[in-house]
Amino acid sequence: GGTGNPTQIIVLAKMIIEYTGSSSEIVFKERRNWDAVKDRLSDIYKSWKVLGYEPEVPLKEGLKKTVDWYVNEYEIED
Repeated sequence: GGTGNPTQIIVLAKMIIEYTGSSSEIVFKERRNWDAVKDRLSDIYKSWKVLGYEPEVPLKEGLKKTVDWYVNEYEIED
């Protein structure tokens, strides 16, 4: 899965904060010495070729729908 388009983690974090109404602050940490990969991007070619998968919902819309579902439908068990 994935969109096949790059999304910066900072952008994703800001969207999550916005959609959840969170007052969380984004904290930046130094890169860990074992984390050599700087950029990550889903390659959806195989999903497309084998399964015929193509993203139908843009990231922002899908993330908003996911947050809305959790807010309205998800029940936390005690």
